Amino acid sequence: MQNPTDQPDTEGTDQLAEWRHRVPKVELHFHLEGSIPLDATWELVRKYGGDPTVPDMDALRDRFKFRDFPHFLETWTWKNGFIREYDDFTFSSEAVARSLADQNIRYVEAFLSPARFFSTGLETGRLIEAVRQGLDRVPNVEVALVPDLVRDLGAENAANVLSELSEVRSLGVVGIGIGGSEHLYPPEIFRDVYSTAREMGFHTTAHAGEAAGADSVWGAIQALEVERIGHGTRAVEDESLVQYLAESRLPIEMCPLSNVATRVVDSIDQHPVRDFFDRGLMVTINTDDPVMFGNSMAQEFHALETSFGFTPDEIRALILNGIEASWLSPERKLALAESFQSDPDWLDERS
Repeated sequence: MQNPTDQPDTEGTDQLAEWRHRVPKVELHFHLEGSIPLDATWELVRKYGGDPTVPDMDALRDRFKFRDFPHFLETWTWKNGFIREYDDFTFSSEAVARSLADQNIRYVEAFLSPARFFSTGLETGRLIEAVRQGLDRVPNVEVALVPDLVRDLGAENAANVLSELSEVRSLGVVGIGIGGSEHLYPPEIFRDVYSTAREMGFHTTAHAGEAAGADSVWGAIQALEVERIGHGTRAVEDESLVQYLAESRLPIEMCPLSNVATRVVDSIDQHPVRDFFDRGLMVTINTDDPVMFGNSMAQEFHALETSFGFTPDEIRALILNGIEASWLSPERKLALAESFQSDPDWLDERS
């Protein structure tokens, strides 16, 4: 299938396009390994001898088009095969941070998956140190880290990774999550791991309602007691769940264009983001794996405007939701919101 942004580029002439790009933003559902700019990814591919099926940058771009969610995971694993050394993480993290700064994305809580690289002999602590070294080279964006415990590798592996995280908390590790094959590894398996994470003082989120249905979201809420839901798209399949999310205001890390790319929804018009927002759910907007999906925050906002009629004021409300749903302290949240609202690029430039 095509990526969700493979369509006529009306964004370039849209009078709001520059504002979407310049307005200060946050991201709460963002995978570092899926956000490495194409030129940096291409450099890593070439470093390790290339791949005959990907002879050039155009072929690399085409590789990031997915039949379905399992195909996306397969491609994710292929890409990770070209990240083999600690220096690769420093190099790629710096490239990611520069891309974020270029988009005026000022605060990010970013997933990374140390356990995916154990087979190459990399260690959790040193890997996170390498990532932090790269991120710190770009002072214009603050990136907190949320290790993904990787549900596909099981609860025992997740517990082992968690036990190592206290040693790197000072490197900006603020919480944990689980991604991967949600349809094969339900949240209940990780109940004890999440209980331990809370005891250690880590914040918690979980991918749920993406590759599996509403029961998975309920499991993340009831078994894992998460503070946020990653995606949550298929909560729409259970009206009682939607009502609970509206009443509880449990934040949802929604990723509309990602959901189109992985066929969670067949088209952007079928995404529940407008309904969720109108019903008072705590919706945040994020890109997930922007390089792999060919999207950006500006394009997410463009899709919300053109497909659902979101106004600039509603886009600003979604950005402020992201600050409120973040794991910053109350004082930091207030300061960040005030800095955004006092920024000259916060207001709609048409007015």
